[in-house]
Amino acid sequence: MKFDYTKENLPPGDQRLQRLFEIIPGLSSWTILIGLVLLSFLKPVWAAVFVIAFYLFWLFKLFYMTIFLVLSFYRLGTEKSTAWPERIKGIDGLEHYMNDLERLKWGRDIGDRLSLHVHKQELQKLKQSNHLPPPSKDIFHLVILPVIKESRDIVEPGILSISQQEFPADQIIVLFALEERADDEIKNAIFELEKKYKGRFLNISTVIHPGNLPNEARVKGANVTYAAKKAAKYLKGRNIPYENVIVSCFDADTVVNDNYFSALTYYFMVTPQRLRSSFQPIPVYHNNIWDVPGFARVMETGSSFFQLIEATNPERLVTFSSHSMSFKALVEVDYWPADMISDDSAIYWKSYIHFDGNYQVIPMYVTLSMDVAGSDNLLDTMRTVYKQKRRWAWGVENFPIMGRAFLKADQIPIYDRARHLFKLFEGHISWATWGFLLTFIGWLPALFAQKEFVHSVVYYNAPRITGTIFNLASLSLFISIILSVRLLPKKKTKHSFLKKCKHALEWLSMPLIVVFFSALPALDAQTRLMLGKYMEFWVTVKTRKK
Repeated sequence: MKFDYTKENLPPGDQRLQRLFEIIPGLSSWTILIGLVLLSFLKPVWAAVFVIAFYLFWLFKLFYMTIFLVLSFYRLGTEKSTAWPERIKGIDGLEHYMNDLERLKWGRDIGDRLSLHVHKQELQKLKQSNHLPPPSKDIFHLVILPVIKESRDIVEPGILSISQQEFPADQIIVLFALEERADDEIKNAIFELEKKYKGRFLNISTVIHPGNLPNEARVKGANVTYAAKKAAKYLKGRNIPYENVIVSCFDADTVVNDNYFSALTYYFMVTPQRLRSSFQPIPVYHNNIWDVPGFARVMETGSSFFQLIEATNPERLVTFSSHSMSFKALVEVDYWPADMISDDSAIYWKSYIHFDGNYQVIPMYVTLSMDVAGSDNLLDTMRTVYKQKRRWAWGVENFPIMGRAFLKADQIPIYDRARHLFKLFEGHISWATWGFLLTFIGWLPALFAQKEFVHSVVYYNAPRITGTIFNLASLSLFISIILSVRLLPKKKTKHSFLKKCKHALEWLSMPLIVVFFSALPALDAQTRLMLGKYMEFWVTVKTRKK
């Protein structure tokens, strides 16, 4: 469907509809929070019943998420030893390869058996689809790295990791998307990196994004879109088909494992609808994990856990941060939005609408590492983390645009439209409210209790029920602590055991972390959208100790 994925320059009718949808998330969150506070004061019995019902729902949801977190974590572990280049080579000769796999004996390790079973299923679907991929030697990777404030010590480790891939480097193109308004020191550092790594890839170059271009905001999406359009001319000049190119939009601090592009190539080749798919790895924040305060460590580990859980349900999965997609699809949807902050999620929704719902996100059970947001001192780090989470929560700006789009998208079944819009709505509302409900507001009915409530059955049983619920929830917290320790980088650090113990104890502060660095910034973002106080793009501060 042809639809301008923007809130700018709308006709009057669409402007009013846009504002209505912008108001709904913030109004809903504030109604839930204020309404329950008032209900706790006016009708504490009713409020107590509601709180207990919410706690039960939250407990079931928590157990559900914990189960799938464990399953996804286990799957991630099983794929660490996968020989991706061998699988790519096998797809190049699919028929013969599948016959060889049938004769292959099952190993003793359960993880290896699971990986092989999934691999066989994927190959069978590929064969039946008749949408075979191009030969691996004809597949190219375009990596776009937006830069504006990132210093050389932030950017170079990622470039080095790309140059050390198992996948042939002469099939990789690296493109620095450099903002014109960047400081001269940053520009010189990027030019030096380009010169240093020249010859290690098919091509490495820098595109300078001019400021104040029409129909653009000062956002990352405008920068990477400008760079991608330049890349399109380069590919066309070298007669490289767009459908053979996988474009990855990485944050400047992204560091990948040496098997990353082999794994990405495999997922691209084995997916029948590869030209209608994005590919989402699991982000971890290990680059500077021991250089930041404990609350920031816990916060970003929680972000990785969320992506692991979402990976188990591709129908809910949306592109986040560093992601990849077919360059042909990117060109067809007219690139990333050039006037939105949340470009990483917006490109999925934009593609979903453009292709009439025939678009998906493929989870990749492989990690890439980025920096934890941080600064030179505790207070500045707290500000930085808060602003980063508020920027992530500004993804709510997709809700009003999707609301308008779904009213016109007759080609997409109404059930799918309603399901996706509710998913988007419910995700942001729970993000902004659950932390407050669990930590503060849920205890108000007992504080505002009147005499008749004190002598009621609900008042007598509420503490027991609540205590039981939170005791059961502690099991999920214990599992999260174990997994977070196991997810930590394996490289040796000074006092490694003590640091891991300290990290485990840091999880006990999770209730306050969730309120002040998750729920509050989400509510802040929704309130700004509700009031029409639109945010501007803010570049996350990244620091590493020398």
